[in-house]
Amino acid sequence: MPDKPVITDRVAYWDHYAAGMRREMPQDALKDAFGWTQYPEHGPGGELLGDPASALEIGFGRGNAVAALAVKGVEATGVDMSPRQVVSAKERWGHLPGARFEEGDALAFLAATTRRWDAIYSIFGGLWFIEPAQWLPLVRLRLTPGGKVVFSHAPPVPGSYGLQGMYGAGFTGRRVWVYRWAYEPEVWARMLEDEGYEDVHARVEPAPDADHVGTLIVEGRSPGACAV
Repeated sequence: MPDKPVITDRVAYWDHYAAGMRREMPQDALKDAFGWTQYPEHGPGGELLGDPASALEIGFGRGNAVAALAVKGVEATGVDMSPRQVVSAKERWGHLPGARFEEGDALAFLAATTRRWDAIYSIFGGLWFIEPAQWLPLVRLRLTPGGKVVFSHAPPVPGSYGLQGMYGAGFTGRRVWVYRWAYEPEVWARMLEDEGYEDVHARVEPAPDADHVGTLIVEGRSPGACAV
């Protein structure tokens, strides 16, 4: 495969996305923070993380999930490369003890830190846009023994797998794009297991309507006896 073009404007891409999210926050923002699917009040919730004492979100968006964990006493951290998202999340949730919002590239953050978390997760973003061969070993390294990784995003279009590209401003806007990686559940499970993750579960959560797009949800644990 030829080398991918260098993306020089990823921060602008996600800032543009963040601008579209700056609207009135619903009153139940914390209650619904762990909607792993794209459908409100559908599918599993925060129970997928177990009972961690610490957690890291890759691509925190509004920061609702980080805030919801902090309210429960979890030492919760989020990392996002969009300065706009970071400022907004701190404005909304920065007053909560235990909630931290970091700005930066997730891979660089994971590579530079020496910290470990009981859970590392990504809700419909973040890990979807990072090459699995890059993030799988780093996330495992940054999990405590038995710590859990959970992520969700859309399942692949049938017959279209691997590296995908998407424009951020539609087909008539500036040429700003990002890449994401799409695989069937069994492929994700094999990739996690090959990297040394244990207790791996990968599936597509059905949509509320049978003919609608479901949600890919993947879970795994780092090696170790101390499950959270």
